[in-house]
Amino acid sequence: MNQTNFYFNLKFKSNECLGRVGEIQTRRGMIPTPIFMPVGTAGTVKTLSPDEVEQAGASIILGNTYHLYLRPGTEVLDHFGGLHRMMGWDRPMLTDSGGFQVFSLKKLNRITDDGVEFSSHLDGSKHWLTPEESMRIQRSIGSEIMMAFDECCPYPADEKKARSAMERSVAWAKRCRCDHPSMRNGQALFGIVQGSMYLPLRLESLQRTAEIGFEGLAIGGLSVGEPKEMMIQVLDGLMPSMPENLPRYLMGVGTPEDLFTGVERGIDMFDCVHPTRIARHATVFTTEGRISLLNARWQKDESPIDSECGCYACRKFSRGYLRHLFKAKEILGLRMASLHNVTFMINLMNKIRQSLVEKKFIQFRNEFLAKYSGG
Repeated sequence: MNQTNFYFNLKFKSNECLGRVGEIQTRRGMIPTPIFMPVGTAGTVKTLSPDEVEQAGASIILGNTYHLYLRPGTEVLDHFGGLHRMMGWDRPMLTDSGGFQVFSLKKLNRITDDGVEFSSHLDGSKHWLTPEESMRIQRSIGSEIMMAFDECCPYPADEKKARSAMERSVAWAKRCRCDHPSMRNGQALFGIVQGSMYLPLRLESLQRTAEIGFEGLAIGGLSVGEPKEMMIQVLDGLMPSMPENLPRYLMGVGTPEDLFTGVERGIDMFDCVHPTRIARHATVFTTEGRISLLNARWQKDESPIDSECGCYACRKFSRGYLRHLFKAKEILGLRMASLHNVTFMINLMNKIRQSLVEKKFIQFRNEFLAKYSGG
């Protein structure tokens, strides 16, 4: 295994929009871009086995540094030689820095320039998380792509607060790069652009973060409660300035509509818990829009969730049967809805990639969204 085998190959740029097609080569395989990444918060994509996630078409999954640090902990992760071996996943993995979870705890943390003191949501125990500690935890996890420790600014935030979080994120990014030099242990490190909804701060953050020198750049602090139009405004103002030679990752964003919004503006990587979260509440994606399997109209429906989907759930089961599973509170219902939603998102991104290469992205976007929103 080549420990320094990480590079981004930009293969195609659209002449319809800022969309592009490429591939990220890692020590555990190639990731086609643009890509949707299922989230495996605690070392599992909820309710699904690694084999099922692989069959859904996933070439990379996410792990969550905060949750994996608290449980099972780095001592256990080190014993198993990392999360890949522990969970039985041999494809690439990306880990977040733990920053978003720590800051989302709000009253449970104390932020200083050195790091963050927080209380565990499990038992209330006190912990201290610094940029260096985040790097250490992510090295124990063994992800192919690590994220710099940053301060995620909540929405809404005034400009003073947004600048403070941005300044701290840049300072912490430098400490992360110092602690984790380029491709240490064969693990890439991405920097994160912050600045809330203030475009001048975003552009300053981008310039200062890019100067540090990372293997990729992420956009954090979006999809945190702001209106969708505001997120689009930030992307429209920021994306033309993003370095072309690095993969671009829009963190925590990933509905079907979001994929088109981001790809059109040059985003390469997406992740979101949304597909599996709504699946556990009996909501599934179809090409004609989202539907609730709890709806009484499906009680005797013999059709699959989506006739255009080839996942196991759609090949084997009817909407009527899946509705029965949810009404009976059978775990199989949650599993099949999750499998379908993950497969749907990955298949949709495959079609988006194909439409870019065929120079039919705008046509595909318009046709898909018309049918999806119409349904």
